[in-house]
Amino acid sequence: MTTKKNELFEWVKALIIAILLAAVIRYFLFAPIVVDGESMMPTLNNTDRMIVNKISYTIGEPHRFDIVVFHANAEKDYIKRVIGLPGDHVEYKDDTLYINGEKFEEPYLDEKKKELIAGTPLTDPFEVTVPDGELFVLGDNRRASRDSRHIGTIPIDEVLGKTSVVYWPFSQIRIAN
Repeated sequence: MTTKKNELFEWVKALIIAILLAAVIRYFLFAPIVVDGESMMPTLNNTDRMIVNKISYTIGEPHRFDIVVFHANAEKDYIKRVIGLPGDHVEYKDDTLYINGEKFEEPYLDEKKKELIAGTPLTDPFEVTVPDGELFVLGDNRRASRDSRHIGTIPIDEVLGKTSVVYWPFSQIRIAN
């Protein structure tokens, strides 16, 4: 009887450790997220499932063109691409991105630009300076994205982490850039 009690105790102990380890990983290191909507198409599709790396910005800073997850409001998290870093002057004119006066290529927009009628811009002109401690983010599907053009810049503190690994649907596992 004592052997069975010891074996049961060991199983319970292993289960508790596994649950605690899973909770630590889920809440502090990595978390799953589901893409909701078409604002990041064609890079990310509606219902793609991804892994959010929560420690990426605990030990480092966001980089331009990272795909990040952030708290948009109390009920919703958004997935967008970092365009402007703190202090950057971001300008769009003639469907071209300029940051601090330097022209930047955005190859992830090429597919969406091909869908447009000739002469129609994918991104309407705008100009903004990013405040300290904040980020300017845009969706890749510029015509169907609620992003910093609408909700303003994002406090870096609201960023949950960086995401790039799509793990579902299984047939489309990939690194999204």
